[in-house]
Amino acid sequence: MFKNKTILITGGAGFIGSHTCVELLNGGHEIVVVDNFANSKPKAIDIVQQLSGKSLKFYEGDICDANLLERIFAENDISCVIHFAGYKAVAESVAQPLMYYHNNVYGTIVLLEVMKKHGCKSMIFSSSATVYGIPETAPITEEARLGVINPYGRTKLVIEDICRDLSASDSEWCFSLLRYFNPVGAHESGKLGEDPNGIPNNLMPVIMQAASGKIAELKVFGNDYPTRDGTCIRDYIHVVDLAKGHVAALNCMKQGVEAYNLGTGNGYSVLEMIEAFGRVNNVNIPYQIASRRQGDAAECWSEPRKAERELGWKAQLGLEQMCRDAWEFVQKNKK
Repeated sequence: MFKNKTILITGGAGFIGSHTCVELLNGGHEIVVVDNFANSKPKAIDIVQQLSGKSLKFYEGDICDANLLERIFAENDISCVIHFAGYKAVAESVAQPLMYYHNNVYGTIVLLEVMKKHGCKSMIFSSSATVYGIPETAPITEEARLGVINPYGRTKLVIEDICRDLSASDSEWCFSLLRYFNPVGAHESGKLGEDPNGIPNNLMPVIMQAASGKIAELKVFGNDYPTRDGTCIRDYIHVVDLAKGHVAALNCMKQGVEAYNLGTGNGYSVLEMIEAFGRVNNVNIPYQIASRRQGDAAECWSEPRKAERELGWKAQLGLEQMCRDAWEFVQKNKK
C-alpha cells in the first residue's frame, strides 16, 4: 500500500525503532526519522544506514514540538507514520506519571493534529501487552478484556482509545495497533541492539548485566507463583521478528482500527530464560530470589494467530537465537 512512499518513524533511533528502520530500508521504503535521544543514541542512525546500505533523512527533536513536526511534514511527502516515540519504564511511570502523560499522550495528540492538517491519516502505533493488565487467562487474544495497572500501560491504552475515537469521527483514518509482548535479541551483525540510557528495566538487559559482571547478581522477583517453576512466565520475541511485523502491518493497512498481538505464542519463565541464556552463551548468571513485585502477572503470553491470518506475519526466531544475538551485541559493544 505504501510501497515507494515516505514513512515517518518517530523514535526511530530506539531499540525497536532502529531495527524496524533497517527492515523498511531493506524493503525499498523511503523513511524519515525523528528522535530526541531520550532513551537512544545518535550512533544508531549511522548503524541503520550502514546495515541497510541505504540513506535516511533524520531530524533531532521531540514529538511534543508542533513546529518541528510541521517542518517535517512540510519538507517531506509523508504517507504513513510508525509511532515508536514514548517513555516505556513501568516503575518510572509510577514515580513520574505526569512526565509519562505529557510525553506519551500529549506528544501523540500533537503528532495526530499535524498529521490531520497535512492529510496523512495512516498510523502504526507501538502499543503494548500492558494494555491487558493482569490477564484473566493465557494465551491472550486481541479480544481479551483491557485493563491497565500502571501509568505506562494507561498511556498506551489512552492512545489506543484516541485512535478509536478519531477513526469513529472520520472513516478515512487507518490505524494498526501493535501490542508487543517482550522484545529481546539484537541484529545478527551484533552492531544494533538494546542499549538503554540509565538503568535497564526489562529482564534481558539485566541478565546481560549479571552475565558480564556489571551487577553482582540478578534479582528474581518471586518464586511462588502458580507456574511450572514458581517464576513469572512471559512471551519473548526477537526484535527482528518484531520489526518485520511492522513492515507486514504497513503492507496491510486498511481503514478503521485493528489491534494485533506481536508475540511468539510461547511462554518462558524467568528461570528458564536465565538457564537458556547461560547455556547458549556458556556464561554464569548469578541470581537470588527476591519478594514479588506489585502488579506482576503470573503468566502473560500471546495468541498471535490474528497477525498470521491477516498480516501474513509469524515470528521465526526462537529463544536460543534471541539469547545468542543479545549476547553477541554486548560482546561487540563493550564499554
